[in-house]
Amino acid sequence: MADTIAAIATPLGEGGVGIVRVSGPNSLSIMKSIYRECPDEVIPRHVYYGHAVDNKGTVIDDMVSIYMKAPHTFTGDDVVEFQAHGSNVSLKLILRSVIASGARLADPGEFTKNAFLNGRLDLSQAEAVIDLIKARSEKPLSIASEQLNGSLGQEIIDIRNHIKDVLAQMAVNIDFPDEDIEQVSYDEFLAELMKQQGRLGKLIKSAEFGKLAREGIKLALVGRTNVGKSSLMNGLLGEDRAIVTNIPGTTRDTIEESATIGGYPIVIVDTAGIRDTDDVIEQIGIERSKSQIDIADLVVMVIDGSGCLEDEDFEIAQHIEGKQVLLVINKEDLGINISESEFERIKSILNCKGVVYTTVKTIEGIGRVREAIENIFTEGFVKSDGGNIVTNERHKEALVRASESLTQGIELLEMCEPLEIAEIEARDAFQILGEIIGETANEEILDTVFSKFCLGK
Repeated sequence: MADTIAAIATPLGEGGVGIVRVSGPNSLSIMKSIYRECPDEVIPRHVYYGHAVDNKGTVIDDMVSIYMKAPHTFTGDDVVEFQAHGSNVSLKLILRSVIASGARLADPGEFTKNAFLNGRLDLSQAEAVIDLIKARSEKPLSIASEQLNGSLGQEIIDIRNHIKDVLAQMAVNIDFPDEDIEQVSYDEFLAELMKQQGRLGKLIKSAEFGKLAREGIKLALVGRTNVGKSSLMNGLLGEDRAIVTNIPGTTRDTIEESATIGGYPIVIVDTAGIRDTDDVIEQIGIERSKSQIDIADLVVMVIDGSGCLEDEDFEIAQHIEGKQVLLVINKEDLGINISESEFERIKSILNCKGVVYTTVKTIEGIGRVREAIENIFTEGFVKSDGGNIVTNERHKEALVRASESLTQGIELLEMCEPLEIAEIEARDAFQILGEIIGETANEEILDTVFSKFCLGK
């Protein structure tokens, strides 16, 4: 008989409500054991109020109990949830009583793993659970929710079914070459495999944006001193995080904060003004700034549009050459006095993805910068044919391997090599894609996936 597992399902800390979750064949008997007022006949999905007790009958806490009968539960097994006050002490005592009544402490992710093993979720859906829990803003939450509902898994299944049809027809051609059975030509195999290769290509391409949506977009604010970097950071954050003065070198170290732009998580780094200085502490801050620039997804270079550009502006531009850059020309309210030749010169150095004329001390001015940042990262991003965005590195790696195998199979067909060899490559692609949804995933893959979960999930 399968184990009955239990864990605290809510975060540690004080709260209004805390939940102890139990799943497995002994769930109902455990409910009857620790729930003092439990009736003889428990109706599934009904709420019962009473008291949790330990094995000596001592009351631990008031609680609400809900029994959910298999197979129509998250895990596919019988499930009981005990909802008590959100006290760490109370919840731990209830969990102790549950374990004393026949359950064992769940491993990390074991509830979701059982849901996968019982066919309630495919592996991509199971991974979406942890992505949804860890989502830091609206867009990654939305992507994870769609994947939890099975959108990615269904697209992978559809691609595999088309490849499986090709494999079946290849088998006919290979095994019965002289029989009076309708044969499929190399051209037809090629057309179908190339179509599925294209679908894989879109999924792989979507992962470039998906990684940023999941992990956050790192912005580095650069510029010489007193051009408005700290004002811009405060405006993007909606709070005074960086000190703003007219004294050069006020920001002596990098300042890193998180924000949301257009529903996407953003990590903003306000760098120390890059300039020649004898101040040892400021020099350290400048070196750290250069390191942050190197790892940024987008560099936002701020220049003072009310005066002429200085040598320092061009030196900074040289340092960020090759990075994606949004050029923010600040202090528009004071009048733009940069000459056209200066502007063209600095643009020629930069890999400029956009230019914004603005005043970062105003709400409207900050709004212009926000809009430009969002446009840079959403313009041209790719969704798959099924409307999916790949956010999981394991999925991307499997898609790349499957695509490589299909490419090999296509090339073999184009060279009119024996069908048996091309069939091997197509079958490899079919098997690899199965890893994404768990059809062909080995125990090592499953252990890696579910080790990332918390105990109560």
